[in-house]
Amino acid sequence: MDLIKISSALISVYDKNGLDPILDILVKNQVHIYSTGGTKNYIDSLGHSVTAIEDITSYPSILGGRVKTLHPKIFGGILNRIENKSDIEEIKKFNIPQIDLVIVDLYPFKDTVNSKVNENEIIEKIDIGGIALIRAAAKNFKNVICISNKSDYEKLVDVLEKNKGYSSLSERKEFATKAFKISSEYDSDINSYFKAVDNELRINESNSINLRYGENPHQKGTFFGKLSELIEQINGKEISYNNLLDIDSAIHLIDEFKDFEPTFAILKHNNTCGLASRKTLKKAYKDALDGDPISAFGGVLICNHELDFPTAELMNSLFFEVIIAPGYNSEALNLLKEKKNRIILIHNIKYNLPKLSIRSCLNGYLFQDKDLITDKISDLKTVTNNSPTDDQIKDLLFASIICKHTKSNTIVLVKNQQLISSGTGQTSRIDALNQAIKKANTFGFDLNGSVLASDAFFPFPDCAEIAHRNGIKSIIQPGGSIKDSLSIDYCNKNNISMVFTGVRHFKH
Repeated sequence: MDLIKISSALISVYDKNGLDPILDILVKNQVHIYSTGGTKNYIDSLGHSVTAIEDITSYPSILGGRVKTLHPKIFGGILNRIENKSDIEEIKKFNIPQIDLVIVDLYPFKDTVNSKVNENEIIEKIDIGGIALIRAAAKNFKNVICISNKSDYEKLVDVLEKNKGYSSLSERKEFATKAFKISSEYDSDINSYFKAVDNELRINESNSINLRYGENPHQKGTFFGKLSELIEQINGKEISYNNLLDIDSAIHLIDEFKDFEPTFAILKHNNTCGLASRKTLKKAYKDALDGDPISAFGGVLICNHELDFPTAELMNSLFFEVIIAPGYNSEALNLLKEKKNRIILIHNIKYNLPKLSIRSCLNGYLFQDKDLITDKISDLKTVTNNSPTDDQIKDLLFASIICKHTKSNTIVLVKNQQLISSGTGQTSRIDALNQAIKKANTFGFDLNGSVLASDAFFPFPDCAEIAHRNGIKSIIQPGGSIKDSLSIDYCNKNNISMVFTGVRHFKH
């Protein structure tokens, strides 16, 4: 049987938004509506006729709403086969109503997990009845339309308008295919919550964006994920694969500075080339740019405060690919939009980034917890006779954050909450330090009184020696080398303070 008249519908949705047009067309086509709890109350409030599920089952909603639709009279109405004589006889015998349309919007389990509520609240957002309704309706697609997501509401209205209240077999099968996909994704989200890191890896993400190309033009690139939940693009050309890598690094970095005064960062090829915290965003941008004005060309810019017009005016002359901010002053936005290809993004700072990372490796995958430790004052252990001053401690922690987000091996130099320079991605820690010093000298910085951060321990005192010769007065590093004493002794002899964190921040 191809065309089937929709005579009855069961509606049970968590989110009522977008339901009105469907109800209007169902009423227009004289469809009998069954519903539960809040959904029924909503339909009642619109003045539409609706029958409560309890009137069919003779059972109220029980266990705090955990059990509402799980009843043979409901599932018999969905799963019966119109072409099966025995099925028809049974539903008549037990007074089971025929249900031709099922509309379900599941409890938002994944969103609840991401909202960081307690486990009890998360568990209560595991939908039981809704997922059962979806599977039953989708299984019986020959006789029933299954709408499992709000994104299909408009399509359903189109179908009912076009077919004058009927549905075709191909349409029902298309909806069923989507329904099983929704069901699978939902179960996968629950599985991921309970298993987290285990002996089994599952990736289930249907949302995708085809990119212009991958890292290079000859490579295909695709992004999988709900990017719009984290960033909103309001101007510019299509975001590229490389843009996304830089944006990822930028957002992870700026998240560390949520509670700082106005902070501006400039990144290039996933590394920070400029960063400063100041009383005004304009000053923060200027000092971040001064850190490396050459590398900033074509870079990614990000800040932790709404972008104001004075800052936009100052940065507008710089060629950069992307600007990211939690918001924009209207004047600032209008100015930045003058360059049509400039990618302008709004960063949803309330969004909680994933705590796990995954990357391909050889013929498999590497899976790990993200490095979520931020070095704090309470973590610091002074190992030298000299202790760092309060201002030096601020700079040391500032440098440590940057170091954590820079490719290993790395050395970061900071002075007065400003990134002076860094040596990044070197095979030798000495090379990283020498690179940082040379870069600082190139841009005319006075290293006297600056501090140094290293992403791993010093196996020898050579880095401490080079630091001393260049006026660096304090060092932060993890410690843990069997020869730590050599670096400590050198610092003591030369009035350099050094603190250990006990935490290594490699980033390969």
